[in-house]
Amino acid sequence: DLMSLVATDGHRLALISVPREKVKGKKGDEEERVILPRKTLLEMGRLLAEGEGDIRYERGENHLFFDIGGRLLISRMIDGQFPAFERVIPKSNDKRVEFDRDRLTSAVKRVALLSNERSRAVKFQMDKGKVEIASSSPEFGEAKEAIVVEYDAAPVTICFNAQYVLDFLAVVETDSVSLEFKDEMSQAVMKPIGAEGYDYTYVIMPMRV
Repeated sequence: DLMSLVATDGHRLALISVPREKVKGKKGDEEERVILPRKTLLEMGRLLAEGEGDIRYERGENHLFFDIGGRLLISRMIDGQFPAFERVIPKSNDKRVEFDRDRLTSAVKRVALLSNERSRAVKFQMDKGKVEIASSSPEFGEAKEAIVVEYDAAPVTICFNAQYVLDFLAVVETDSVSLEFKDEMSQAVMKPIGAEGYDYTYVIMPMRV
């Protein structure tokens, strides 16, 4: 039995699934879907950071009630239809690169210093045995940094918002991460490698610059 959380801003999508205990008296094939405000999740994260223990929740007519370490968090539910996120997650990405998380984080941070201030665009240039990360701006010039990887497919260059990549790298806890992609126009997927107790998928749209 799984609980999944998903969020999207139209440019990227994060999906995480974790096992949960089955609720007594409830059929296993029943599925509940609710939309919560961003503020609720931020507050929940703050409460979880202050203590340990299980989260229990109950659903009312218009609200959800979370019991977190003996403290009660009440959140309203948002009316509406959440986007069909399953369609956004690509199924045909046939190319894959693995990175050391810290190495990739450092490279993107350094290269992004010379990216366009508004677009924050950085290029991932995949070629045999390496990925070159590059950025440029008329005011400051250009920056490039190469990372040695295992890759022997056709060369592909994809442009991403550097902050979107760094946001993913900042929350994963594994030593290695993967980037799965098809071409320069299709959405890519980033995942932690070897994550225990959860499954995390981060879909990121390429930029056209």
